[in-house]
Amino acid sequence: MIALALSTAMLLGQFAPQKMASEMLPPEQEARVQRIGAQLRCAVCQGLSIAASPSSIARAQLDTVRDMVRQGKSDQEIKDYFVVRYGEWVLLSPRAEGANWAVWLLPALLLLVGAFTIARALRGPKVAQAQAQAPDAAASAPPPAAGAEDEYLRRVREEVEG
Repeated sequence: MIALALSTAMLLGQFAPQKMASEMLPPEQEARVQRIGAQLRCAVCQGLSIAASPSSIARAQLDTVRDMVRQGKSDQEIKDYFVVRYGEWVLLSPRAEGANWAVWLLPALLLLVGAFTIARALRGPKVAQAQAQAPDAAASAPPPAAGAEDEYLRRVREEVEG
């Protein structure tokens, strides 16, 4: 049943690729359209750019980019147009200004913290060995002078020893 439903849908054109509403530009301008489209987020897919998304909304947005390129608008003007309409969220790479610095700096900070944690974990067994050897060294050390010992420690030792 599923195979019959899928084949019928394909015959009726349900899974056919979306056609562009506007005509293609010369190759150098079309490459620019695709480059700009790769920097703008699809509103439906959210993880894809409008150049990579198969959704009809993304196709319409790419056609808008194509029309703006045809009109001679700069890349920044086209991005600003989409930012005004959809907000900063539409940019796949947020601008490095204001609160967006966290997006750019947080990965590097996390890498540094991770490297520090790994270094401490690798150094940990050496420190534990040094601490294990320390009691042996303390046992071989001469006892402190009688007057230098704390009164509390002296009373505890007397109770423990007997």
